Amino acid sequence: MATQAQQLAVPTEAELLQGQADLWRHSLYYMTSMAFQCAVKLGIPTTIHSLGGAASLPDLVAALSLPPAKLPYLRRIMRLLATSGVFAADSAAADVVATYRLTPLSWLLLDGVAVDGHPSQTSLVLAATSRHCLEAAMGLSDWFKKDVAASPFQDLHGVTLFDGTMAEQDPEVDAVFNDALASHDNSGFLAVLRECGGTLFQGLESLTDCCGGDGTTARAIVEAFPQIKCTVLDLPRVIDNVPADGVVNYVAGDMFNSVPFAQAVLIKLVLHHWSDEDCVRILAQCKKAIPPREEGGKVIVIDIVVDSSSGPTHEAELLMDVAMMVMTNGRQRDETDWSEIFIKAGFSDYKVVKKLGARGVFEVYP
Repeated sequence: MATQAQQLAVPTEAELLQGQADLWRHSLYYMTSMAFQCAVKLGIPTTIHSLGGAASLPDLVAALSLPPAKLPYLRRIMRLLATSGVFAADSAAADVVATYRLTPLSWLLLDGVAVDGHPSQTSLVLAATSRHCLEAAMGLSDWFKKDVAASPFQDLHGVTLFDGTMAEQDPEVDAVFNDALASHDNSGFLAVLRECGGTLFQGLESLTDCCGGDGTTARAIVEAFPQIKCTVLDLPRVIDNVPADGVVNYVAGDMFNSVPFAQAVLIKLVLHHWSDEDCVRILAQCKKAIPPREEGGKVIVIDIVVDSSSGPTHEAELLMDVAMMVMTNGRQRDETDWSEIFIKAGFSDYKVVKKLGARGVFEVYP
């Protein structure tokens, strides 16, 4: 009888050569992340925007006040980032001066510029590529060998992202993470208002934005639907730093203990940071805070929904899932996962209102 090894089909030479190229790509993907971080720290997207939306390498070297000797090195960074879609290059020929333009991705990296309601995501890039995140990810294999409940991030650094201990250890890094979470959570909400705002908010008299931060989302809701009285719930260390605006009511508290009563509760890009058990606890508090369904009671959940398709968006969903595993006790979920959590939290039914990119918009009914 032939052995199992003899029965296996050996890859062809062409397949092995392609496999080697794929090995290089996977082993060196972090170089793309570091080049990406470099471009953000140098301010290249904002500089291209300030130069009218297109810039050559000499333009960038001059505008960024870089040493002229760094031009050939900058070319190599920009060539990689253009290949990966961060920038667009009008010409890649060696004998032609390439002009670099913004892509939809780099439009999201303009300092101080909100593009169609998407605030700058530079802090997200800096947080995701920070030493704290990279070191936690580098320790994955060691973490798997340990019988610990803590995430790799907490196991390594001894702190979590959400209980204030990070602020005590490294206030500067904590500020970057807080900015990253705020910009990420507020990104794309105007699209939600345009695409399904009428369905979600028309007729509501009151709403609590659970973990609503500085109230950016709540203010956008009030602007579009002035009849809604909005309350923002967040931790005391967040609320204490938010100035009163006369538009939104701010409440310091903990969503695990109680949620201010309202006709509807909004919880946006929060639950993926938490375990299934914690999500059930949070949603159970949300359910206590709303009236029966026949009185308009509902919880609006906006979060990532992993689908079964292939392509860049699906890859991003899976990367975000592993990021949650490394950084928190949370995970990304498909619709079945969400349905099970809603049921365990005591809800009777739910509806998928819209899928916007990787985000799903749910109405969950008591």
